[in-house]
Amino acid sequence: MSRPEILAPAGNREMLGAAVFSGADAVYLGLTGFNARRTAGNFTPDELREAVAFCHARGVKVHVTLNTLVYDRELSGLADAVRAVAVAGADAVIADDLATAQLVKSIAPTLHLHGSTQMSVHTPEGAKELAALGYDRVILARELSLEEIRAVCEASPIEVEVFVHGALCMSVSGQCMMSAFLGGRSGNRGACAGPCRLPFDASAGLKPGQPGRACHLSLKDMDYIPHLRELMDAGVASVKIEGRLRTPEYAAAVVTACRAVCAGQPYDEKLVRDIFSRSGFTDGYLTNRNDGKMFGVRTEADAAATRAATPKARELFRRELQRVPVHYELSGGVEDGGVKLTARDDDGHRVSVYSADEPQPAQKDPLPGIERALGKTGGTPFVMDGLAAEPGEGGFGFLPGAAWNELRREALDKLLEKRSEVTPHAVQAFEIPTYPAHTVGQLPALAARFANAAQCPAEAAEKLQYLIFPITEAESIPEAWRGKTLLELPRVMFGRLEQKTAARLDALQDAGFAGAVVNNPAQLRYTDGWTLYGGLGLNVTNPMSAARYASLGVQGMLLQPETALTAMQAVAPGVPTAALCYGHLPLMLTRACPLRNVRDCGKCPGGGTLRDRKGRDFTVTCSAPGGAGVRTVFNPVPLYMGERLRELPVDVAVAAFTTETPARVSQILDLLFNAQPFDSEFTRGLYYTNN
Repeated sequence: MSRPEILAPAGNREMLGAAVFSGADAVYLGLTGFNARRTAGNFTPDELREAVAFCHARGVKVHVTLNTLVYDRELSGLADAVRAVAVAGADAVIADDLATAQLVKSIAPTLHLHGSTQMSVHTPEGAKELAALGYDRVILARELSLEEIRAVCEASPIEVEVFVHGALCMSVSGQCMMSAFLGGRSGNRGACAGPCRLPFDASAGLKPGQPGRACHLSLKDMDYIPHLRELMDAGVASVKIEGRLRTPEYAAAVVTACRAVCAGQPYDEKLVRDIFSRSGFTDGYLTNRNDGKMFGVRTEADAAATRAATPKARELFRRELQRVPVHYELSGGVEDGGVKLTARDDDGHRVSVYSADEPQPAQKDPLPGIERALGKTGGTPFVMDGLAAEPGEGGFGFLPGAAWNELRREALDKLLEKRSEVTPHAVQAFEIPTYPAHTVGQLPALAARFANAAQCPAEAAEKLQYLIFPITEAESIPEAWRGKTLLELPRVMFGRLEQKTAARLDALQDAGFAGAVVNNPAQLRYTDGWTLYGGLGLNVTNPMSAARYASLGVQGMLLQPETALTAMQAVAPGVPTAALCYGHLPLMLTRACPLRNVRDCGKCPGGGTLRDRKGRDFTVTCSAPGGAGVRTVFNPVPLYMGERLRELPVDVAVAAFTTETPARVSQILDLLFNAQPFDSEFTRGLYYTNN
């Protein structure tokens, strides 16, 4: 087993120092503006260059997060950010949007490209697709079991990175819109307000309108540190610690623990737990125990434990870990009028210094004392790894200990300075293409997505341009509808669902369907022969990303619902675009089930509700019982744009039906066909915001 890279968070300068001094092999940090933790301290371009110099001097890599969804007006600034990362000499960019990936490959092709966990990659085919798209590493979704991680590692042509400690989002990363639609702060844009930590209560017996009190969307922090050896055996290349919004002490405690376990040594479990937890930890996803024990909240007792543990954790980075081997070469001596000390590292850096004092004839062999003096590298990142001694005529002679100490300090200072020299990546000229704007004021065609065939009114099916059904409903679709029916693939596929879906697509190839809706990059790999359309899961928000998907064979795409109408107008990739015009938006897609706080799968009718602190009920649906299924949490208030369809700058308006009865579906479609106002409470979502 080769030891994986230990990748630590660096939300600010102090945390960076703590992570490096305690022994991280790499750090990940945000450049101000385009990253998934905009409220962290983050780094300006000048600060990034300083951070890279500091880290590279100590043999530590720097990965820069540019992993948020971007809009057309931001592409120029994003290109500047890529140039700043390249000039700073960082090692890799963590990217989500395909526009970011294209900019990295076009502007600084020697920068490594890592696929963010925001891409929701969780299968072998997903890793293969990222490799085909030019990524060097895939950062897997956090919901995977050890067996699922192992399967990806065995199949992946690129490096695999997994999270091993820190906060667990309730939702699959990249598939959550709860913060955006409930609070106006988008997690996909790096500004998550963490609403899932607030009360969302699945308890039975709540009276209508009664506020929920239990936090049934709040997961404990993950802790896979005891399983690091298993992850090493599985072939994981990098183990990642979540927590850019936490403290330097937290980073140091977890890095130290990871280093110990990877080396087969014990670690201070109490310190790791006390420095931050939410009523303890969970390894439920990794061990296939996705049950109610995964849930927890941060208590006052947890906070008190953190305060008590902080001084001890601070000691872990008071002095930096010595880990950069330094090789000494010593020559000269009495007859030469001085000695020459050369220090070199394994990367080819080399410096030489000379004694200020002339050595005197020695009464005894000076070499043992010289070795002791040169080996005192404490307070530096260096550790002595050998001394090649070539004394001149008359030997090295005698120099006082202070002289040898000064030689050592001068040599190591110069070597550290040389190692700190930043090597920028070559930057190529690149102009962002000019994309046409979509026309405004035209009436888009109407399409509808249904949860099942029985939900679709026959009279409406004739009037809609497209019908969209989950692929699980394929055999229930009347042949008369199939020529306009698109089969929707799941946004995430755990267990063996990916293989089963691929086989199902093959079997349905000649069944007369109009096409398939892909919701994950992985699905581009096993849909040959199908006319493809992009769904909600692709998170398309800008014309460069849309054009990239179009080049990969996607013939039309649904724009991400957080996108304002002004930003939608800029997305015209040469294939039709679509936007939601009605629907209870899927705020969260999760493998963990909030209903397991109050019942087990065997007693569940296949869904339920969550009551928030304001007394509102959020519908929860389940795709399948157990860990292979996913749960969706829906907004209680539907989006509606029926009387404003002409304001949607897209070709197709999509009504998404979830739990509505067939009678209610007919009513809503009538309103849409006749451009009528909605007949009950609704929202315009974020369409009229300035995002």
